[in-house]
Amino acid sequence: MGTKTENLQSLLDSALPFIRGELELIDPDLPRLIAVLRSSGASECWHKHGDFLHHLVSIFRILSLWKSPHPLALCGLFHSAYSNSYVNLAIFPPETSRPYVQSLIGPQAEDLVHMFCVVPRQSLIHDDLLFHFSDTELESAFMREEVPESLRDKIQRLVPPYGVTVKHIRTGQDLVVPRRLVASFLLMTIADFSDQLFGFQDELFENSNGRLEFSGNNITTLWPGDGKPGLWVNSLSRMAVLYRLLVREEERRESENGFANGGSKRGYEEIELVVPPVFENCTMVLSCQDEREARDLYWEVVCGGGGGKIGLERQRELLVRCIEKNPFVGEPHVLLAQIYVMQGRYEEGEREGERGLKLMLEWGSNWDKRVSWEGWVAWNRVLIMKAKERSWPQTSWGILNLGLVR
Repeated sequence: MGTKTENLQSLLDSALPFIRGELELIDPDLPRLIAVLRSSGASECWHKHGDFLHHLVSIFRILSLWKSPHPLALCGLFHSAYSNSYVNLAIFPPETSRPYVQSLIGPQAEDLVHMFCVVPRQSLIHDDLLFHFSDTELESAFMREEVPESLRDKIQRLVPPYGVTVKHIRTGQDLVVPRRLVASFLLMTIADFSDQLFGFQDELFENSNGRLEFSGNNITTLWPGDGKPGLWVNSLSRMAVLYRLLVREEERRESENGFANGGSKRGYEEIELVVPPVFENCTMVLSCQDEREARDLYWEVVCGGGGGKIGLERQRELLVRCIEKNPFVGEPHVLLAQIYVMQGRYEEGEREGERGLKLMLEWGSNWDKRVSWEGWVAWNRVLIMKAKERSWPQTSWGILNLGLVR
């Protein structure tokens, strides 16, 4: 229990500068960089469930909490500022702005931003990599000491050591994307999608099967919809396992080339590949069926709760089943924690609250986007505090009076 509490406190300590807005503690230049993005119009651009500036800062936060190298986190902060294959958001026209952006974030980070904005990411990540693997193949990757040879061979064919060749999205010229850069962009895509996807995109692209194939065309979808969590967890869990497999191949290549013994690295070889804590350190795949069933159980609680419509015990049962189906997101634990605390089951409430908080801090983003990540974290901490105090308000005004976290 002590180790778990210490790990949770460590995660919280890393997140507090973002929660408190003390961004200068993370990078003294960060407030100035955000001010530049704001003055360039990023906060005025619509983006998925909010504005573009909020999204950019969120990606920086996620990558930083995952302990990614700082140039990659800065790439996340500016990641679509030249526009890319998914969005039209060129707040810095690439033809004229590259020297200026380079002066802001440095040549290494700017080069990553530029590459991220000119590769065909849909093809590189989805068509040429993700959809070549079944869930079953990826589930087998870390079930034993060694990755199955057939899986390694497939990875080597699709992303050989020298990388892959793609077409520049604007000029059509061939671009070689080194394997380490493919891995880095895969990591960024996990962060990117986790922050921006929710039920609106499922309706828009008719993503009822959870495969995230972007194949539908429901242009009459009204934004923002009902705010239901999106069916993106299966795809991101598959990306995460693929990312870890690419990390292993890069570690193997480094060992063979002598980098482990002090050999010199150049260019993209200098990018450190870190493994984020999500999906059990990128080793687990969540099936589409389990994801969909868990989301629907959660939504039944959300839509049937309040006013005693289905009762606390029924809500508790649904949330327990939801967590069994999808143990990788935090919000179901938070709702369950509140139910336990309201029932006077304080130890169970504290346990679920800490599990939910740990998952939310590990992600750095929220699954249920009806409330901000910061809002979910704050409410979660209130629940844990009340569980530790062994008390819960008995009036509506008492609940509204909650807020201070000691």
